[in-house]
Amino acid sequence: MSFDVPDGNRYRESHEWISTEAPHRVGITDFAQDELGDVVFVELPDVGDTVEAGEEFGVVESIKAVSDLYAPVSGEVTAVNEDLFDRPELVNEEPFGDGWMLEVEPSDEDDLDALLPPEDYRDQIE
Repeated sequence: MSFDVPDGNRYRESHEWISTEAPHRVGITDFAQDELGDVVFVELPDVGDTVEAGEEFGVVESIKAVSDLYAPVSGEVTAVNEDLFDRPELVNEEPFGDGWMLEVEPSDEDDLDALLPPEDYRDQIE
């Protein structure tokens, strides 16, 4: 099976993505949503909260499992996708589109360079 791995993102080994262009949207990958199965609940931070690279920022719950979400970069949360509270299935339907989770203003742009480029993430999941 082939998974979508958009080129305009960077990736964590734990299957979170962040867009390299502002606004820096964060979500879970196509591979991650497939592994989880049907997402039924998402817990996210509030706008104005800060997240730390590699630290837990929320939870995604599926019919199979509850998984922690890890911040790809450190920074301030500037937006949260509130549509997910009523329609968590968007994470399954469009993990890189309407299923995004939050937007972060990175406190250090170098954090992006520490993440996996698309080709390395593709190698990891194949």
